[in-house]
Amino acid sequence: MRISRLFAASTALMGLPALADPVPAERAAALHREAIVVDGHNDVTSWILDYGFDLGMDGADPGKRDARLQWVLGWALPTPSGSELRTHTDLARLRAGGVDALFFSIFAHSSYAGEPGASKRRALAMIDALDEQLRRHADSLELATTAADVRRIAAAGKTSALLGLEGGHAIESDLANLKEFHARGVRYLTLTWSNTNDWADSSTDAPRHGGLTDFGREVVRELNRLGILVDVSHVSDETFWDTVEVARAPLIASHSSARALVDRPRNMTDDMLRAVARSGGVVMVSFTGLFVDPRKASNLKIARDAVSNLWPSAVPLELVLDHVDHVTRVAGVDHVGLGSDFDGAPFMPVGLDDVAGFPNLTAGLLARGYGEEDVRKILGENTLRVMSEAEAFARQAAAAPRGGLAKSPRNP
Repeated sequence: MRISRLFAASTALMGLPALADPVPAERAAALHREAIVVDGHNDVTSWILDYGFDLGMDGADPGKRDARLQWVLGWALPTPSGSELRTHTDLARLRAGGVDALFFSIFAHSSYAGEPGASKRRALAMIDALDEQLRRHADSLELATTAADVRRIAAAGKTSALLGLEGGHAIESDLANLKEFHARGVRYLTLTWSNTNDWADSSTDAPRHGGLTDFGREVVRELNRLGILVDVSHVSDETFWDTVEVARAPLIASHSSARALVDRPRNMTDDMLRAVARSGGVVMVSFTGLFVDPRKASNLKIARDAVSNLWPSAVPLELVLDHVDHVTRVAGVDHVGLGSDFDGAPFMPVGLDDVAGFPNLTAGLLARGYGEEDVRKILGENTLRVMSEAEAFARQAAAAPRGGLAKSPRNP
């Protein structure tokens, strides 16, 4: 089978332990095909809104302009149309990669935060753009708002579109906006992006609050009530620990890796990994070399790094697997997931160049000795479990007496 040859070739290319031919390659292919694969963070939505990229387009054509050029040289280049861009994501490659569900990042850059209402409008415009994609490609893409939706949509042979709101500034410091975003389908909120907002400090901006403000704590409580996952990627260490104290439902880190291996502030320390596990949550390992490759972990500005080395020496896929191994050892295999950051970051590993590469992770995990049940957990089952628990907590909270708040069995 072609997919078997792909597995064998890709593992050799990446320097992973060789899979004996043909049984292990067939086993890896079958497991990946049968498992539910969930990507916790994908930024292609920005290219859809800003450039008119359509998920039905061929974003893999090597003759097209690499989207990374727009990150670093967009100010000097003519603005391309969506059909001229080479991206990490399109529908054909999602199918090739066996991706059953992905959280599309609903992202308002921090530059919008200076104008009242602008961040919310930007986020809603991005949701509108994704809704149009759902309408155009209803035969292959469907909105999911629950774990049960993901399973149903996967069984129908389609890809689930989940929505993650990246950056708490988009709620404009108004809890009513959380309810509106929930109604539009948002199922996680990253409390901060790279900017400190009015109620939470970011990991890569000057602190203003020493963590969460009182309003920030109420945001976390409201997210729990609504069943929106609380995402601690991008937050400062102080904000993280304040969130652990307040949250009553499982936490997620939608695109963070292990700080013990790569010392960047968006990555999780071992104590943080254990705390996410105690909450019942999941840490979704990012793929980008900036967070898995210590050679790219300097504190230089990402743009400067990218300009000087736009097509850098290849990041080995083994480094992603190293982070999966570390999170597994520290937090436990029930608390590991995947959050690629495709179309939102440079320096993707060889074999994980785009969304079609997900089968190579399955092959690599099996080659490292993970059992099939644990591979299924890492690929998506852990994330679906956390979604289900957040949904159950929200139902319990809704049934609690007026003024009362349900208690999670994990966080009494």
